Amino acid sequence: MSPLINFFFFFFKAFRRLLMKLFLYRFSAYGRNVIFNPFDNFSYETISLGSDVYIGPGAVFNASESSIQIGSKVMFGPEVCIMGGDHNFSLVGECMFDVKLKRPGDDLPVVICNDTWIGCRAIILKGVTIGTGSIVAAGSVVTKSVPEYSIVAGVPAKVIGMRFSEENLKLHKLKVGIN
Repeated sequence: MSPLINFFFFFFKAFRRLLMKLFLYRFSAYGRNVIFNPFDNFSYETISLGSDVYIGPGAVFNASESSIQIGSKVMFGPEVCIMGGDHNFSLVGECMFDVKLKRPGDDLPVVICNDTWIGCRAIILKGVTIGTGSIVAAGSVVTKSVPEYSIVAGVPAKVIGMRFSEENLKLHKLKVGIN
């Protein structure tokens, strides 16, 4: 590669890292070692992040009226979408676009617990909790909460297995310091 192209890539990478450091302060809370693309789509003020969080490129995390809570040691593949809200489509005689009134269940928080892995292009909808140690397969649509240490896949996502046997789960929890 030419030196000019190398310089451009170096400059762009440095600029993106600087923006990441500046935009980190826009989240409602954050831990250490958080990596994300500042050019992605986040409702920063409604999102809290733990430590050691990696958010792959192309992310869309939006919760305008609720919240998104992300624990520690969490990995997101590319193009993951988290939506903490919904539209009120129940009013007769009004187009959905014009309805501003929210129902109690339209905006619910999303919780992603510690030690989880969310695969590429997974979609997580309002009111869902992804339990500790769980894996969401690529392309899954999660509409209901996920039990801890489970593996879910599909549309809608269903439990397809567990990460560990009961014996190995006890050992895992002991080694990582979970009681």
